[in-house]
Amino acid sequence: MFRRPFLTLLLVLILAAGLGLLALGAFPPAVTMAPVERSLPNDRFQVR
Repeated sequence: MFRRPFLTLLLVLILAAGLGLLALGAFPPAVTMAPVERSLPNDRFQVR
């Protein structure tokens, strides 16, 4: 069918990757908000 099937497949994969990046740029995934959890140092819980 094609004279160079490897180059055709490579071109299709590059185009698919480019369209995927374009779609991610146009419609980025939603950001979920999460509380920031800080770790406390151990010296607060030790008996003095």
